Amino acid sequence: MSRRKSGCTIFAAVLTCLLTGSANAQDTSPLWAFAPTTISPEWEPVLEAIGADRSKSAPAPDDLAGWRDIQDARIVARAPRAARTVARFGATYEEIEIGGVPVLEITPEHRVSKTKFGVFLHGGAYVSNSARTAIAGAAQFAQATGLSVFSIDYSLAPHVKWQHVTDEVVSVLAGLVEAGVDSDDIVVFGESAGASLAAGSVLKMRDQGMSMPAALILWSPWSDISETGDTYVTLRNAEPFYTYEHYLRSAALAYADAADHRHPYVSPVYGDYTKGFPPTLIQGGTKEIFLSNFIRHYQAIDQAGQRVKLDLYEGMPHVFMTVLPDTTEAQIAVQKSVDWVNTYLIGE
Repeated sequence: MSRRKSGCTIFAAVLTCLLTGSANAQDTSPLWAFAPTTISPEWEPVLEAIGADRSKSAPAPDDLAGWRDIQDARIVARAPRAARTVARFGATYEEIEIGGVPVLEITPEHRVSKTKFGVFLHGGAYVSNSARTAIAGAAQFAQATGLSVFSIDYSLAPHVKWQHVTDEVVSVLAGLVEAGVDSDDIVVFGESAGASLAAGSVLKMRDQGMSMPAALILWSPWSDISETGDTYVTLRNAEPFYTYEHYLRSAALAYADAADHRHPYVSPVYGDYTKGFPPTLIQGGTKEIFLSNFIRHYQAIDQAGQRVKLDLYEGMPHVFMTVLPDTTEAQIAVQKSVDWVNTYLIGE
């Protein structure tokens, strides 16, 4: 009996250590700033810098003016970088419209196909960013794959809810098909909330009887916007970018009412994949509170008998591919995305 009690006490002490943000008795630095020796050294200062803002407070879910101020400030701060960003990746962009929805068409310098395309959905917790302010992921993907990419400038919450946003994505994909692009010639990919939106929108397309794209690639998907899953607790103090209580909860409620949080178009981890789904690559890092999202989403697709791959990276933060694109981890992950495109879209 004494040994069992001692073991439980030790386990409780270790768990307390994890949840209070102290890696060991000698190290009092916050867990989100901890850079293990197993990752590229360039990450150490970056983790500390991005973690300093992790407890930023969000407006109330229905505070339209408050969210608008945040959205406008981000446009002012980031939109002017768009041209420099795409130039860095050897691409150009043009503002167009598809299916009545604004889109950025990003064209790589070395385009490999005039008939195959990527469709990108940016991150920002559904409440911030735009196709221009979050152009880096789309430009990076265009350069790596050689595909022209359509980045959807979808409407933001809380000004619209999830029903409208998923309809916009479906409209763009339907518009491409109406313009003569075969659905088998499209890969849909996204980052963070955009990755979840990609999966949810494709489920919606399928349920409406539409043809689905050739493949999906999901970078750090927010696949369950409710605070459900082991790593929402165990990695709470290791996540550099977000805390659910300070920011994500309000953003989730801005996007979808609480009663809708487990709707499969909102949180695709709850989707029924037995009815079919495109081959899906899920990529993320072990430092993310969304880690349980990745695993549960992978299991949902895999247990339904669909083709899916879960690709995780040691010590990496949220959407690490675009945070430091020149690091070994980012380059390996992007190359695996390219391989997925070559296998299921290009046919190599």
